[in-house]
Formats: sequence, C-alpha cells, structure tokens
Amino acid sequence: MSNDRRSDSRSSGGFRATGPRDMHMGPREMFKATCADCKQETEVPFKPSGDRPVYCRECYQNHRPKRF
Repeated sequence: MSNDRRSDSRSSGGFRATGPRDMHMGPREMFKATCADCKQETEVPFKPSGDRPVYCRECYQNHRPKRF
C-alpha cells in the first residue's frame, strides 16, 4: 500500500463540478440587473447593491483583472 497522496481521492484539491451547492442547495438564485456598459438586461448570482457597477458576461471580460 502506497502513501502517495495523488492517488487519494480526498486530496484532489481541484474544483469538483458536483460540489455542495449542486447536491444540497439546488440551483443558485439569479437576480436581474442592467449591464453598466452595454445597458442590456442580464442575470447575476448576487443581489446588486447599486453602489458598484454590474456587467454582463461579455462586458465583464473587458473589466476583469489581468491574470499573469
């Protein structure tokens, strides 16, 4: 028997598509919002507070921080 952690399914450390939300909480509630750039109606997984801009999926790509 090996102590190789890579073969241990409990220590995969990666994202699992069938996480707790999928198994226990059901679908995530979505909220309607207007994109601050293109003014199209969109849905987001949080309730917009009004003090920060909300972007649709396409416009968000232009505003997200650069990854190095």
